[in-house]
Amino acid sequence: MSNLTKELKNNLRKISTATIATCLFKKGLKNQFIQNVFPLQKGLPNMVGEAYTLRYIPAREDLNPITVFQDPNHPQRLAVEQCPVGAVLVIDSRKNARAASAGSILITRLMKRGASGIVTDGGFRDNKEIAGLNFNAYHQKPSAPTNLTLHQAIDINVPIGCGDVAVFPGDIIVGDDDGVMVIPAHLAQEVTNECIEMTLFENFVLEKVNQGDSIIGLYPLTKDTIKNDFKEWVKKNKI
Repeated sequence: MSNLTKELKNNLRKISTATIATCLFKKGLKNQFIQNVFPLQKGLPNMVGEAYTLRYIPAREDLNPITVFQDPNHPQRLAVEQCPVGAVLVIDSRKNARAASAGSILITRLMKRGASGIVTDGGFRDNKEIAGLNFNAYHQKPSAPTNLTLHQAIDINVPIGCGDVAVFPGDIIVGDDDGVMVIPAHLAQEVTNECIEMTLFENFVLEKVNQGDSIIGLYPLTKDTIKNDFKEWVKKNKI
């Protein structure tokens, strides 16, 4: 059974990666933000989906000529065609952007199949075309279009490392304009509930600060009078 219900997914779309990072840090998880990946297009709704993974290794030339792409069972092609609807394809490219993890044709296919997004710690080719899609795509930097065989696709839907973060199939992936967080699947509901409360409080604090209030006693919340104000504010406001 999926850990990502429709309600959970809708709630995670309203929560920032920064808030998720703080929540996971409080639980002792300090390394859940995928390093050095950036959205090709900012301003899209949050990317939320369960992780479906693809792993690359360094290519060995005798086993990875360009003709491998003619194989209908090539792992890269299978990953695109088998990634479940609503999932996020997360690619371990060894933090190496010299070869493209994918290009506009494969990413367009992924979008048309109903995936929620794609993340690689390497790079994509066809950046202009990908950035023009209404689709969440995160990478390190553009890849040289012709270096197709520096990576060798080897596994799909196995535990991987992406941007120095362990990603297990089924983990919950959340991306916004700041980057991408990985929530362990078994913590998804708990983290979401706590993040909703944190987001409400941060919205309250911002409203107060914009009104000219001091952060002393407000952030962190230590004054009883402000605590009472917050309780009343919560009754009137929802995320």
